[in-house]
Amino acid sequence: MGRLFDSPWPIVIIIVVALLLFAAPKLPGMARSLGQSMRILRSEVKEMRSEDGKSSSSSSSSKSGEGPVEGKVIPPKGADEGDGNSAGPSQRA
Repeated sequence: MGRLFDSPWPIVIIIVVALLLFAAPKLPGMARSLGQSMRILRSEVKEMRSEDGKSSSSSSSSKSGEGPVEGKVIPPKGADEGDGNSAGPSQRA
């Protein structure tokens, strides 16, 4: 029995199997969320690099004249189906 925990690999395999068994329904949502976060991070880094290029060429420019950064809001899957839990814009009084 002591040989099972001598190396970390059996423990890693047990954890992976447990995650697949108990968290399988949540894995696609977690992967989608991770992908969206990575896209946002890449776009922010790209924007920061472009701002660094602009600020180094014109050091006297200020950010007070710039507007807010706008993004696209993606509704969760199934939000367009009426689940009865939330009131849509047409149901508000």
